[in-house]
Amino acid sequence: MGDLEPCEKIIMTEEEIRRALSRIAHEIVERNHGVGDLAVVGMLTRGLPLARRLAHRIARFESVELPVGALDITPYRDDLPHYGSQPQMYSTHIPVSLEDKRVLLVDDVLFTGRSIRAAMDALIHFGRPLAIQLAVLVDRGHRELPIRADYVGKNLPTAQHEDVRVCLRETDGKDQVSIVRPRAGCEAAGHRRER
Repeated sequence: MGDLEPCEKIIMTEEEIRRALSRIAHEIVERNHGVGDLAVVGMLTRGLPLARRLAHRIARFESVELPVGALDITPYRDDLPHYGSQPQMYSTHIPVSLEDKRVLLVDDVLFTGRSIRAAMDALIHFGRPLAIQLAVLVDRGHRELPIRADYVGKNLPTAQHEDVRVCLRETDGKDQVSIVRPRAGCEAAGHRRER
């Protein structure tokens, strides 16, 4: 049974995540020529702590407190009919109207683009934003929809059978990004067994 266990390779450490978020925060300020009309919305679950971290970094060097919201995209997903049971629902909280705001949508991993499409549909219910920008910690490719992130912490080419696992202090007790793949072929790729 040990041979069937998946294996894992760490691709971003805590320090690398910290540096990536700092770089993204600076890029957001530069691209928007300030952040006076910016609202930050994190997709549940791991997008929310990343959104809070970005807002905190921006506040440190812009001296502006940004509103941070939490967005549950479950009701807007296009794969709900594929679930055998009722999916987990979370609470959406958007603290300001998004009418005429620049919205920074934040998620941990950009993959097919379907979650981002659902998130954009959900955001429209809170007002018509002036613009929606997307920040992700990891872009792993394999897009099924024409969606591209404006800010990316790390571009990470992956195979379809691999999983990208993002762990954050707030949700998992540690900061780390890793690729998890089936046990077969792990040694050749330099991966280790998951602990």
